[in-house]
Amino acid sequence: MQFSREIHRAAPVVDGVVSDYAVGYAKYVEKSASDPSLAQNLDLNEELRFLSQLLVSAGGDNQAIAKLADEMRDYLLPIYENNVNRTYGNSSARKLDRDTLLSAQKNNTMNMNLMDNPLDLDLLSSNRKVESRVDRKKLEKAEKKIAAKIAKREKGFMKELEYEQSKLLSQNDEKSYDEFFLTVNPLELGPSPGKTKDIKIENIDLWVGQGKRILSDTNLTLSYGHRYGLVGANGIGKSTLLKALSRRELAVPKHITILYVEQEVTGDDTTALQTVLDADVWRKYLLKDQQRIQDRLAKIGEEKEELSETDPLQKQLDEEADDLETNLNDIFDKLSEIESDKAESRASEILSGLGFSTEAQHQASKTFSGGWRMRLALARALFCKPDLLMLDEPSNMLDLPSITFLSNYLLSYPSTVLVVSHDRTFLNDVATDIIHQHNERLDYYRGADFDSFYATKEERFKNAKREYENQMAYRKHLQTFIDKFRYNAARAAEAQSRIKKLEKLPVLEEPEEETATSFKFPDPDPISPPILQLQDVSFGYSESRKLLEKVDLSVGLDSRIALVGGNGCGKTTLLKLLMGQLSPQEGNVSRHPRLRIGYFAQHHVDGMDLSMSAIEWMAKVKPGKSDEEYRRLLGAFGITGTLGLQKLALMSGGQKSRVAFACLSLSNPHILILDEPSNHLDIAGLDALADALKNFKGGILMVSHDVTTIKRVCKEIWISEDGHVAPSHGSIEDYKKHILSKASGAGVVAKH
Repeated sequence: MQFSREIHRAAPVVDGVVSDYAVGYAKYVEKSASDPSLAQNLDLNEELRFLSQLLVSAGGDNQAIAKLADEMRDYLLPIYENNVNRTYGNSSARKLDRDTLLSAQKNNTMNMNLMDNPLDLDLLSSNRKVESRVDRKKLEKAEKKIAAKIAKREKGFMKELEYEQSKLLSQNDEKSYDEFFLTVNPLELGPSPGKTKDIKIENIDLWVGQGKRILSDTNLTLSYGHRYGLVGANGIGKSTLLKALSRRELAVPKHITILYVEQEVTGDDTTALQTVLDADVWRKYLLKDQQRIQDRLAKIGEEKEELSETDPLQKQLDEEADDLETNLNDIFDKLSEIESDKAESRASEILSGLGFSTEAQHQASKTFSGGWRMRLALARALFCKPDLLMLDEPSNMLDLPSITFLSNYLLSYPSTVLVVSHDRTFLNDVATDIIHQHNERLDYYRGADFDSFYATKEERFKNAKREYENQMAYRKHLQTFIDKFRYNAARAAEAQSRIKKLEKLPVLEEPEEETATSFKFPDPDPISPPILQLQDVSFGYSESRKLLEKVDLSVGLDSRIALVGGNGCGKTTLLKLLMGQLSPQEGNVSRHPRLRIGYFAQHHVDGMDLSMSAIEWMAKVKPGKSDEEYRRLLGAFGITGTLGLQKLALMSGGQKSRVAFACLSLSNPHILILDEPSNHLDIAGLDALADALKNFKGGILMVSHDVTTIKRVCKEIWISEDGHVAPSHGSIEDYKKHILSKASGAGVVAKH
């Protein structure tokens, strides 16, 4: 019986917290009725009476709840009666049933040492009097342990209702990378069984935090070799799903290797190249075992030379050597399978593609900033080539050349990829299928890139809406007839027929339309040009090396400029020169005396006091406004109601970005200078940002890797490369082709 569906249908007006509690309680009653030991102490009628009173007191309809209780009783009573009447031999002393005892025997062999003497399984046959050879004290311990587990399960149910936290959050995070890798991906030598690497997990219920459910009775299906884009609104639980998969909290088959890029690499003295090589823990341990076995074989050879041919130790050493050589051959086969001999060149190619120069690859990982360490984490995952590679917003940490490399690399990736991303162009380039996570379920769009998914999603919604409305109208028509003629003797048969039709109709849930998102930047007052100019500007952080040379750039109220280029080429430095945060070593920067600039920093979260609410933080950064003014500006970027009073630490990355947009709007800027504004925003947020920027009456200069946003907003493309900043005479697609034209034969972006 689908308790969730039936309870929500019978009590649609009841608060979600109460209905979820009722669903959990109903499942507990079902579990108790199904367990012979728990059924002994279960009063089914009393439990159903309590559940009915709970739903009625929360606003449920008396008649509907009574009908629901009858249906639940009809479903649970046979289960309860079947189990409550089961006996276990001697009624005065219940023995463990066969499955429980076998399970206890298997699971406690190592920990409890129950098998000092053979276990007589004839005990399991009721009414047979056979002398037992089981150590009674140890059996009593086993019984007590299992009884404690049952009691803990009963107690744990109420705790689960109060706070059902995802297991992945309570895992021991102190494990080293190697330990965690081998726990999740145990190494098996010998021939691999020809098992499928498709993943199909059914009836998933996934919770996180204070009883927040993110998936309910849904299925996850991943076909081997496909590349899936997982999309959905901010805070819907996409990252939580990836984490649950990565720690095998969901039942991924053990022979499928998994790797999830989540956290940046911890910096130490290990070089970037060696950090990537060490990521393949299998290879590292296999090489260690290979060396250990070879050393032992050499030692055996030396020991044999010291013995006479008739010495009985010769035979023992020969047998040991045979076993070691067999093991060594298995290691050689596994190393060949993972192409260990090509490891260093492959690691170097991946690092090059992600922007690491040959010199940087040999630098200690502790010398890199957080963003570059995230790239190292991505490089490690690509190098390991797991059967299921999971990436969480990989484009947020990359520049456009590196995103281009990653897209091309994934196109030839032989295994399954599951990537969370809101970058439409990246998903169009990479994804073979789209999975849409919403309303606690997963919808699949087979053979679809993002654009086709977006078009199909709207069509699916319209069809589902139409089907729901048609069924509601048909239900109303049937119900009207039933109510009119139910007690009319002449037409009672017709009414009964329609009742049966009504009962057979499938239960449809009303499709939920996604809430529209909109942003609005305030219009500035007009000022006359020139507004903001760089003339022959040169700058470097050292006298010997110029980062920018002879740059000429003009920004007006009608400007829509995208500044693109690789990391480290001076884009952010150029923005700081424009805003006056840096002074040029040569040349001139001119600004209109009344010019106001709104700046969005790539790492804007670093400047936020996360212990404050959005309103408190804005009042601290830009004092002098009323709370009403702060609320109005926050509302212009979708931060409404009590969300503005919530601590920034509790907001998602996309919500923090919206707060940052609201804050820069306080000065009513003439020019918006935006450094990676698309990071952390979901699809709806990106659409709203693009529309707001197009409607903005001032000038825009943005650094961005989001090709779709650049296409929608910008009229000019400026390229920062080799110390020079110059306008491109083509489109952003032409720039991507320019990047690929500089790639090496291995498909690596060699210069950027």
